[in-house]
Amino acid sequence: MRKVLITGASGFLGFHLIEAALAAGMEVHAGVRPSSDVAHLQHLEISFVNLDFRDVPGMAALLQKQQYSDIIHAAGATRAKNEAAFNEINAGYTDNLLKAIVQSGIKLNRFVYFSSLAAVGPKAYEAKWPEQDEVSPAPVTLYGKSKLLAEQLLKQYAQIPWVVLRPTAIYGPRDKDLFVLFKTYGWRLEPYMGKGPQQLSFVYVKDVAQAAIRALNGQFIHTCYDVSDGNSYDRYALAKVTKGLLGIRTLRIHMPLTLIRWIAGIAEATSKGMPLLNRDRLNELTAQNWNCNIIRIQKELGYQPDFTLEKGMRETLDWYTGNHWL
Repeated sequence: MRKVLITGASGFLGFHLIEAALAAGMEVHAGVRPSSDVAHLQHLEISFVNLDFRDVPGMAALLQKQQYSDIIHAAGATRAKNEAAFNEINAGYTDNLLKAIVQSGIKLNRFVYFSSLAAVGPKAYEAKWPEQDEVSPAPVTLYGKSKLLAEQLLKQYAQIPWVVLRPTAIYGPRDKDLFVLFKTYGWRLEPYMGKGPQQLSFVYVKDVAQAAIRALNGQFIHTCYDVSDGNSYDRYALAKVTKGLLGIRTLRIHMPLTLIRWIAGIAEATSKGMPLLNRDRLNELTAQNWNCNIIRIQKELGYQPDFTLEKGMRETLDWYTGNHWL
């Protein structure tokens, strides 16, 4: 039986990666911090491993003892107080884990790294997404830049059979970021930043987990794949689907970007940590084109998304309501 280490296991994506790996018949070790809340994982047949990404020798000893066949590295930060913090967590910790793998001497089947479409960056509204995922990256946020830096560091480890996945906006049960929008729709409000057109892409979390398992079993290494549900959506699509499923009507509001930037600045100044809405993230939220192409991952890994936006949102909203989030 293959033994997989999944980092970031206590998070939104990590939970679904664990379920997918168990369904694939793998022995799963969940990499967590001592302070992580793992109550929602206790019913699963997994082992817990405490990871200190600052301790390379310690991680190397753990890897050597456990002799993992595969590693899925999903740990990271989507919010951090500054560029240095983003780089330390998303790039530095990844580099430390790679160093530990080399020092341990274990022979991995695959190392799957979860990057983000943010590492590539958005395009102009009229631009056609290229056929290949390997484009000239131009991230517009500190988060995206830190993910790109991690990818660049990863490419220095030719001895490790790595694969990079770059999912677009992930949604699904347990997600807390897009949940803020769904809660707003429940208040019968439908806010937008500015009036400009946008092309967006989404992917259901179970499809992302499927992509990870396929990456573990694929023939290709040292390559990057964009991951979405294969569709392009206008800026109103998510609200339209959600309202249809909930059977509600909302008041659509377009807020001026100058006002949004002012609110983000106030939120940053008054928050102890980095708020969900901040000036750096506005570059991502207001970008014109987040459409992406999944031709390569379909051809090379046999990835086929099972969830349209409507199907995925139906399952997501059922979970939110069933667990009293909505």
